[in-house]
Amino acid sequence: MRFLPLALLLVVVRLAPAAELPGEWAYKPATKPAVPKGSAHPVDAFLLAKLEAAKLGYSPPAAKAALLRRVTFDLTGLPPTPAELAAFEKDTSPTAYEKVVDRLLASSHFGERVAVWWLDLARYAESDGFKADAARPTAWRYRDYVIDSFNTDKPYDRFLREQLAADEIAPNDPTVAAATGFLRHYPDESNAVNLEQRRQEILNDITDTTAAAFLGITLGCAKCHDHKTDPVSQDDYYRMQAFFAGFWPSDRPVLPPQQQAAWEAKTAAWEAKTAAVRKQMAEIEEPFREKASKKERSRFDEDYAKLIDIPFADRTPWQKQIAEMCEKQVVGARKFTPTQMKGEQKTKWEGMQKQLAEHAKEKPTAPPTAMAMTDVGPVAPPQYKLKRGDWRKKGDELDPGFISSIDDRDAEVKPTATSTGRRTALANWIADAKNPLTARVMVNRVWQHVFERGLVATTSDFGLTGEKPTHPELLDWLANDFTASGWSVKHVYRLLVTSAAYRQAAEGSPDGASVDPENDLLWHAPRKRLDGESLRDAMLAVCGVLNEKAGGPSVFPELPTELKGTGGWTPSASAADRNRRSVYVAVKRNLRYPFFTLFDAPDRSETCSRRFVTTTAPQSLMLLNDTIVLDFAKTFAARLQKDAGDDQAKIVDRAFRLALSRPPTADERDRTTKFLAAHPGTSGEAVADLCHALLNLNEFLYVD
Repeated sequence: MRFLPLALLLVVVRLAPAAELPGEWAYKPATKPAVPKGSAHPVDAFLLAKLEAAKLGYSPPAAKAALLRRVTFDLTGLPPTPAELAAFEKDTSPTAYEKVVDRLLASSHFGERVAVWWLDLARYAESDGFKADAARPTAWRYRDYVIDSFNTDKPYDRFLREQLAADEIAPNDPTVAAATGFLRHYPDESNAVNLEQRRQEILNDITDTTAAAFLGITLGCAKCHDHKTDPVSQDDYYRMQAFFAGFWPSDRPVLPPQQQAAWEAKTAAWEAKTAAVRKQMAEIEEPFREKASKKERSRFDEDYAKLIDIPFADRTPWQKQIAEMCEKQVVGARKFTPTQMKGEQKTKWEGMQKQLAEHAKEKPTAPPTAMAMTDVGPVAPPQYKLKRGDWRKKGDELDPGFISSIDDRDAEVKPTATSTGRRTALANWIADAKNPLTARVMVNRVWQHVFERGLVATTSDFGLTGEKPTHPELLDWLANDFTASGWSVKHVYRLLVTSAAYRQAAEGSPDGASVDPENDLLWHAPRKRLDGESLRDAMLAVCGVLNEKAGGPSVFPELPTELKGTGGWTPSASAADRNRRSVYVAVKRNLRYPFFTLFDAPDRSETCSRRFVTTTAPQSLMLLNDTIVLDFAKTFAARLQKDAGDDQAKIVDRAFRLALSRPPTADERDRTTKFLAAHPGTSGEAVADLCHALLNLNEFLYVD
């Protein structure tokens, strides 16, 4: 049916409402099918059953070196070291591979690797986007929260709940303060003057991203009308949006409660001592500040601007949200500098400034915070069904509720003193093992990471317009096994990478290619091109300069020559910082790191469930000509000469083992040794050219 023209397809759907639609499988509870006979490994049992029906089988097992390189990249995003390869090849025990898998899953690099695709889903970025593209200096704490969650194998249902409602379910736990950053990563035109439109765009983004990331559905298609193909109504859309109607961006403290209380006490003491002098200084500054803010205030419609004049406690929840957006711009414009004053007034102010400076040591440094989300209070603004999705055309008021085709109920919410409790109700519903979408969607995402393409290829579109699962029984079995394991993400990874399907060779056969050219049945391992992050990390690793420091503020590597000096991107002063893993590179929406962009990284302005791999001339030109890659080659050469001295045979052997995780063949050794001997430049230049060639090989760029 998916090959029908869309218009005809919709006619078929409308004429036959009683029949099950191809996309409705996703909205039904996951069954627990029996594992087919034929293999002790459940994944192989399901796959082989379909392969045998197609008169196909697995390809031969991959060579140990190729398998180690594959699993190391998949689970850590890094190449194996020559020592790891030697140890694996030496270990002839029947559990040699399983021991490697357990080592990789226990590595801190596992979370750094898996976090990359989750951050794509969360549209994680450290700037607002739009023209101003203002910085978000504490956004990186969400990235570290995600990495830590995967490394500690936090149960996925808990991971999900925290991202939607950590402030409600764990208000005093600073270790999860950044979790609701998931809701804050929307692009934001922070200097917009149409504040109701801005509010609605934020709500739309949060609603759409939550549905796509956790439920794998295109809920946004029901924004203007009932979903044309999936069982989702427009009422469903705005009932779901009502869970977020009270959104209130905030900065949550990340200090333990006792330390936070101590800071607040010290701050209160400093404020009490300096209250008089600060008041006098403020009185002098006020005319200058008022003049600046008056101009900014004039940009807004008076209906918005006058909300600032209402005391906060007297504002309605909706007024608080709109006034906060307006106030940030107006108050932010209240700039003042001493150069604006003259004469006696300036002298008086400077004297007060000296008095204030006498207490500077008593003022505690501002505590660290995380960019987070909470609610405006225990009561949310009303949520309306919008006609054609237009914020100016409000229809019926709706209460928070779930997707009716799954659970046709209004939500039962329990407000707290500071929050509506709505997001907790939503989080609990999504994280319920009985929800037919949640577990299926997550195991399918892991499958995509491991096997390049999901059992459902459209990983955020479990619906009629998306792809049907190639192995629906296997998907349901995995979903049930996932929840039974306590929602362990590492359990799913271990299950998949220990299957014979994963361990087979990437080379195919003519029979397989003629029967299943897209490899839907997995009769050979998929060949994968490294993404930009893994490619850069691999270069740093083989050069011997990768800085494995974990966490903390993001770093800024050098930009290509033509982009140096671009605003908002100052390279980190320390070479060690510039050489940290790619997951720690700053994500600036209007200036993405070019290396990642060129190799298909998304712009993080909206959720991205799958990176599409392109092959373009600029990729080759960058690898051949860019000074950053040339510098990698020189650094790689310096490492080889340090390790092997002037022995060309040893240099060649070491180069291949580091770059390609294998020794050179006899022909490769002979030809590269002759190349080094005949090179017209210095020994260092010759080795650097060899290294540059290795870094440009398809064998380096791809994982078999």
